[in-house]
Amino acid sequence: MSARALLTVGNLRAAYGHAQVLFGVDLQVRSGEVVALMGRNGAGKSTTLKSIMGLLPGAGGNVEFDGRDLAGLEAFQIARLGLGYVPEERRIFTELTVLENLEVGRQAPRPGAPSWDPEKLMRLFPNLRELQHRRGAQMSGGEQQMLTVARTLMGNPRLVLLDEPSEGIAPKIVEDMANLIIELKQEGLSVLLCEQNLHFAELVSDRAYVIEKGQVKYQGTMAELAADQDVKRDYLAL
Repeated sequence: MSARALLTVGNLRAAYGHAQVLFGVDLQVRSGEVVALMGRNGAGKSTTLKSIMGLLPGAGGNVEFDGRDLAGLEAFQIARLGLGYVPEERRIFTELTVLENLEVGRQAPRPGAPSWDPEKLMRLFPNLRELQHRRGAQMSGGEQQMLTVARTLMGNPRLVLLDEPSEGIAPKIVEDMANLIIELKQEGLSVLLCEQNLHFAELVSDRAYVIEKGQVKYQGTMAELAADQDVKRDYLAL
């Protein structure tokens, strides 16, 4: 593939206290790609995203985004460079309305990134248009998930880390989320998503890494992973 690497992770290590979770994770996301990081619960997927984003103190290894070394940077500084993060826990401001939540995430447009504003996001998220004056606490889980993604896009990121986008939401919203990721890719956004749902990952991803016990055990195109019964049985089957 000719596109350059936008995110490069090398020998990433991380621990919670004395319990080491990541043991030298290597991965890349190229410009314009959607890459899935797959694995069972507890494999290290979410820890990988948090470590990249600077949310896990003491993580070791090398993380380079858009040619810049992220070592020593705080999460807010990383976000200002154009790396967005959508946590699994959503973490919207429940007392604020949809529009107010979006304003919290606003950053100036940046070269090389799609530009977003509330009006454009309302076209991308029709459900949010109907709810734009509703407080976050009055929204369903799926609606909150959409709002979290939209708020992240208000930062005009070049790449988004997306943690378990299909987890715990209704099947119709899962379908909407898949269509959304495809649209974001068409806008020129790069995405690294953690996912357990193989069908969902197949719909949206170009390539995949499979992680188990904090180490990458497989990498390949999404089509290659979908056809590899041994890898699916050994690392993805529940």
